[in-house]
Amino acid sequence: MQTQTAYTPAEERRMERKLEEILNSSYQPLDESGRQLIRKAFETAKEAHARQRRKSGEPFIFHPLEVAHIVAEQIGLDATSIAAALLHDTIEDTDITAGYIRREFGEKITQIVEGLTKIKKLPKDKDFSIQAENFRKLILTLNEDVRVILIKIADRLHNMRTMDSMPRHKQEKIASETLYIYAPLAHRMGLYQIKTELEDLSLKYIDPEAYDEIVRKLKETEEDRRRYIEKFAGLVDARLKELGISYTITGRPKSIFSIYRKMKEKKVDFEDIYDIFAIRIIYKPPEPRKEKMLAWDILSTLTDQFKYNPNRMRNWLDWPRSTGYQALHITVLGPDDKWVEVQIRSERMNEIAEKGYAAHYKYKQGSDEAEELGVEKWLSQLQEILKNPEGNALDFLDEIRLDLYSDEIHVLTPKGDVVSLPKGATVLDFAFHIHTEVGMHTRAAEVNGRIVPLNYVLNSGDLVHIITSPQQKPRQSWLNIATTGRARNKIKAYLRQQEKEIIQEGKEILRRKLRHLKLKTDDKIIGQLQKYFKLPTSKDLFYKVGTGEIGNKELKAFVNAKNNFFLKFFQSPWKRKKEPEKKKVAPAPVEEVNYDLIVFGQEDQRLDYTLANCCNPLPGDEIFGFVTVNEGIKVHKKTCPNAIFLRSRHAHRIIPARWTDSTKQTFKVKLKITGADRPGIVADITRLVSLDMGYRLVRVEFDDKSGFFEGTIIVDLQNTAQLKELMLRIKEIEGVEKIEKI
Repeated sequence: MQTQTAYTPAEERRMERKLEEILNSSYQPLDESGRQLIRKAFETAKEAHARQRRKSGEPFIFHPLEVAHIVAEQIGLDATSIAAALLHDTIEDTDITAGYIRREFGEKITQIVEGLTKIKKLPKDKDFSIQAENFRKLILTLNEDVRVILIKIADRLHNMRTMDSMPRHKQEKIASETLYIYAPLAHRMGLYQIKTELEDLSLKYIDPEAYDEIVRKLKETEEDRRRYIEKFAGLVDARLKELGISYTITGRPKSIFSIYRKMKEKKVDFEDIYDIFAIRIIYKPPEPRKEKMLAWDILSTLTDQFKYNPNRMRNWLDWPRSTGYQALHITVLGPDDKWVEVQIRSERMNEIAEKGYAAHYKYKQGSDEAEELGVEKWLSQLQEILKNPEGNALDFLDEIRLDLYSDEIHVLTPKGDVVSLPKGATVLDFAFHIHTEVGMHTRAAEVNGRIVPLNYVLNSGDLVHIITSPQQKPRQSWLNIATTGRARNKIKAYLRQQEKEIIQEGKEILRRKLRHLKLKTDDKIIGQLQKYFKLPTSKDLFYKVGTGEIGNKELKAFVNAKNNFFLKFFQSPWKRKKEPEKKKVAPAPVEEVNYDLIVFGQEDQRLDYTLANCCNPLPGDEIFGFVTVNEGIKVHKKTCPNAIFLRSRHAHRIIPARWTDSTKQTFKVKLKITGADRPGIVADITRLVSLDMGYRLVRVEFDDKSGFFEGTIIVDLQNTAQLKELMLRIKEIEGVEKIEKI
């Protein structure tokens, strides 16, 4: 490679500073050979990307430098990973080949860089999601090296930090993909800080108005939180010192995204969320064997001093999460009668919580612990799903995602072994977790000594014994019961194999039955049968014959219909001659009504569409169009609950859309109102809506419930601006506590 001179002296100096920062802030200690490897990778990437600049105008090389910095400091990987991070875009975006990387840096770094190289083209004749295919390719590399996925998370984090110069629709697509795939993946790898930042940055681009509002309110309450933490620390300081331990007390607000999600789920305002922040007590045990005991001592000190909520206690100390996370969580009634979550962690536990996989691996290496890490167990299970050659990438993505974000429960086998499962797992999931053959033949289960069905949802602490039967086989209905990717994948694989056998058998049965009916089995007859039974493919026809759904009776009916068709065909010309011709009547003129219009794409095309029922967009809402397979264009709000899913899986089917006018058409909006009852409150609400604001009330229903009221109104409105103003005005009425759109 020849050196290029595309950088200014100031950019050269900035690059050198960044490289030194990477070398000096690495979580893993770097020896001289490691530092030389990183410098060599930097020089190679610097030259390869010399003529490339980002949309912001800065040299492209700063992107791999920042990714390498995240890998070194925040994730805490080794010199090989840092070098691979510096080179991660070279094969994809420059003239450098995999062969060159292999010669200069060896097989391991080449594998990682190739694993990070995206698929650029897919067949155009199929409904592929290039995002899902790239994710599948990425996960496949886990067979070789888990560091691929960790570097990809770092790559995505830096891209999310630098999206301001991108067009809005690209920001939304990338943010949705991040929220749907990469934030859950970071969570599963134990990278909680990175997961939080990915979620917050995604919200910044998906719902910027809500993001800015929460940021503003967090800043306004920052001083109050600081004083509260000091007050709490002052109350517990003396008692904790009696334990003779070294500790610190810190407080951290909940993430912006978690506050946003809670506001949406509970339909409350920022001020109504009581657990905006958590307090952490991080202690240093004098010796490793006292680590757990001290955590329980601290918990006991808190419960002696404060009232606590036993339902909110979490013991991640004895049963760590599969990511390696350990802590005790308890929610206490602290100063000023405010509920506050307290997290109790040792310094080791805190380091694992901050660094995730890398820190857990570091501590595992330094101990006699022989058991497999939870993350490694998950990766091992993942291999089984990856072995399925018939899997569709989108289905694969959904199966994987089932296990990424779930909270965990811990249940016991009859031998006393602890099994970690996602929250919401059933006894069927447990059975497949134990062994595939156990799952395949599960008939029922015994939980805590009581017989329960397959769809029984397990809780932490349950003792589970699976009851099997050789005659039991998986059924289609099991897919409605199983929740884990492993169980669902095994059930689907079995059903696919069964379906193949039934189709083959059905094909032979159909051939025999048609021969008996004096019909030849050829493509023409098969096509006629498909049309008669309204089936999309010949496989569906063979399957229904194989299962007995189409038998002798149905096939005879087909033959009769076929014969009657030919009889009518030959009679029809004579009948037509006898029938008098009907006069054609011109259609009545349709009055043109200038309703609100939605236009699509950059050129504001007018296309047929329907409004999605999942979010019921109103004029003024920010919207997008989604091209469905069978129902044309569906219009969704950008904040629709399904928007993230659609933009992540099917970005190629999304088209920009906007309202062009909102002055004539009205929409019925249903509002639910609750609060403290008083005489005249319903009259005040209806007077405000119909008289003061001039909107048409379609329906009013209110119920009194022992001093509280709950009611709904349906009102005709033209756009979102009117809706927002109406809801604000109603909330100002004395007694009204909550109003929400249904």
